[in-house]
Amino acid sequence: MKETWSFLDTFEPNFRPLVVIELAKGTKKETIEWFTKRIVDKKANGGAQLLIKPLVTENGDENIYLVGASQLRLLLGAETVGLVKECNDNSMRSFTYSSRKTFKDFADDNQNFLTMSECQYIIKHELENLRAKDEKMIPGYPQAKLYPGKSIVRRLLTNGILVQIFPLHDREELKKLRHTWYGRVKIGYQPLDEIRSYFGETIALYFGFLEYFTFALIPMAVIGIPYYVFAWEDYDKYVMFATFNLLWSTVILEVWKRICAVMTYRWGTLLMKRQFEEPRPGFHGALGINPVTGREEPVYSSIKRQLRIYLVSVPFVCLCLYFSLYVMMIYFDLEHWALDYHEENNSTFSSLMLYVPSIIYAVVIEIMNRIYRYAAEFLTSWENHRLESSYQNHLILKVLVFNFLNCFASLFYIAFVLFDMKLLRQSLATLLITSQILNQFAESLLPYWLQKRHVKKIKKHTHSLKTEMDLSLVEQVNLEKEMGTYFGTFDDYLELFLQFGYVSLFSCVYPLAAVFAVLNNITEIYSDALKMCRVYKRPFAEPTANIGVWQLAFETMSVISVVTNCILIGMSPQVNALFPDSKMDLVLTVALVES
Repeated sequence: MKETWSFLDTFEPNFRPLVVIELAKGTKKETIEWFTKRIVDKKANGGAQLLIKPLVTENGDENIYLVGASQLRLLLGAETVGLVKECNDNSMRSFTYSSRKTFKDFADDNQNFLTMSECQYIIKHELENLRAKDEKMIPGYPQAKLYPGKSIVRRLLTNGILVQIFPLHDREELKKLRHTWYGRVKIGYQPLDEIRSYFGETIALYFGFLEYFTFALIPMAVIGIPYYVFAWEDYDKYVMFATFNLLWSTVILEVWKRICAVMTYRWGTLLMKRQFEEPRPGFHGALGINPVTGREEPVYSSIKRQLRIYLVSVPFVCLCLYFSLYVMMIYFDLEHWALDYHEENNSTFSSLMLYVPSIIYAVVIEIMNRIYRYAAEFLTSWENHRLESSYQNHLILKVLVFNFLNCFASLFYIAFVLFDMKLLRQSLATLLITSQILNQFAESLLPYWLQKRHVKKIKKHTHSLKTEMDLSLVEQVNLEKEMGTYFGTFDDYLELFLQFGYVSLFSCVYPLAAVFAVLNNITEIYSDALKMCRVYKRPFAEPTANIGVWQLAFETMSVISVVTNCILIGMSPQVNALFPDSKMDLVLTVALVES
């Protein structure tokens, strides 16, 4: 490895651009020199020991930089982050540079031993671990304070000096992936290993779960079609379907655990050691000493955080839940009005009007969910959680509680208060189908259309450049830096969670729910694949061993589903006929089945 690297050395023979750094326009020269010097400095001097060069544009601005690394640096980085690779004896072990020869497919001249996404993950790790030494501020920006141990990248981001860091697409590999993934309509499995190789384990696991859940819905759909056809007007003949629903919702999650473990073992993340979590970028507080690391970092009182949670966040969530129930009662008033109108007129138009309240309510639910999501993110950030995992757990809890009540409260009210199975079927069908249509439009069609417009504009501008640079690289960076940012799998899992609720809770009274869920998920696979490859920037790979807290969320929904279906079975005329004299025996039998 070279002893010194000049940050202006743009003729590095082995330079391969992997990551793009975009600084704010007008960033002071001394800031750029200091930051780029820290990136190329040796590790012993507190640097990242990476390669960097500016991307020259037509107006001569140097606010965009390309970052790469030598093969040796990447291999040492792989050991640092604890990547697990397959050995020659087919076992999986954490990679170490000293025993590199024992790993399968390793050779000194093999540049593909580490995938591009793994290389980009290593560079991200090194950049995020660039820490201040003796500096008290960012050079050129006295207001951007630093202290020993503070992450330089995070400080640059919070002060608006650093706009974004994102990994570059590999256009050749992306083209191959697009062709095998969604380039042609086919019935078969997704190329999960290729997805994992390109996008990382977190995204590959999401698509693996989406695929598995879609296949798991097929038995429900196959049984549901004849059940729907032959018992369409008899709303009380749902006992057998509810019994199957009860078993199905429990079994599929247990099977998924095994499938997930098999995949992550093959990918090496099941055995990956969990790293010590650094404070999240938004965490702030007075400077203090971390008792675990001994480093100086922001410290915030846990008592203050708990006060914010219980005195502000919890009352706000309760207020939102009350408002959701208030909107639900307005919906029932509209249903009553539509029914009265139909009874007075009894026309085709009045029959269609019966579905209008449910459609309006479904749209309002989606709007309320999205508005609440922004409020939940603001509140959770304001609570000032130190770790990203803690922040995510509190955010998911807030969102799931509201979404569950907002989406399912009306169905529980219809089933167990009004006892109206006909209205329950109508409401479930309308809510499920309307939400699927709105989600497909908002998450896939609209972003894709906006991206197409932007691509045309950028290409028209880029083709007019008169520099001697490689226009394809300039065009690629300019296209990708303006793409939308993929903020993770949160919304995707949330959509599947709500869909699982619609299917597992009340599909016994509307057996076609699973059919519509399968059709939606098939289009979801293609639209999400298109979104990842064409609409958003390439996200950094994130190693993971499972779907995280979402496994617990789905299991909780499964428990609620078991209780709900048992109560529905107990309410059915067929089961009531078996206990004509003693309702207590019926209650005890239902309780026994639940346990």
